[in-house]
Amino acid sequence: MINGKTMIHRVYLQASKALEHVCVATDDPRIEEEVLRFGGKVVMTSSTHQSGTDRCAEAIDILRKETGIFFDVVLNIQGDEPFIQPTQLKKLMNCFENPEIQIATLIKPILSNDDICNPNCVKVVVDKNNRALYFSRSPIPYIRSKENSEWSSFHTYFKHLGIYAYRSEVLKEITRLPQSSLELAESLEQLRWLENGYRIMAEKTEFESLSVDTPEDLGKLINLNFID
Repeated sequence: MINGKTMIHRVYLQASKALEHVCVATDDPRIEEEVLRFGGKVVMTSSTHQSGTDRCAEAIDILRKETGIFFDVVLNIQGDEPFIQPTQLKKLMNCFENPEIQIATLIKPILSNDDICNPNCVKVVVDKNNRALYFSRSPIPYIRSKENSEWSSFHTYFKHLGIYAYRSEVLKEITRLPQSSLELAESLEQLRWLENGYRIMAEKTEFESLSVDTPEDLGKLINLNFID
């Protein structure tokens, strides 16, 4: 509960500000019960999925059978991000005005040298058209002949925010791919897509990814007045 609403309810409400169709995909009957309680759309999916991407692919199949609607683009929003900004979601959707875009995600400038060296903060480098070249838990690029504490002064580093959007047909394709060597090395599924030649648009945002994984996380966000 977060100020009278469950976390999944808040994620649903934020997503609904930007998207016409919102659905929770889960394998937990407690989540299903809560979504039905507040009047949301929910589908039950397999408990064996290894990633949210796999779960989204199954959910789209279920929704297509139930509603007859073919969705051109699918956004994968984590259920632990109750403060996701509608403007972020609209940025992702706008990427697909370009028919060449297959997958889109969000990145944010890194301001802290500690984050640059933190393996839990995934870094990404992009080309001049904002297409992702590589994602890594290691600092990329490596600034030669400079101390780590100076790196942010010599280059703009980007943090990857774990929100994806895919064209529906691409979503189906990438979930059929076997795990790749780079994916297994870094434990980052998006490297599988890059290794197989898929292009990922990295849209820049200034909003931080504010996931709630622990009671301590929630306490910090309450103190920062992120909750209405």
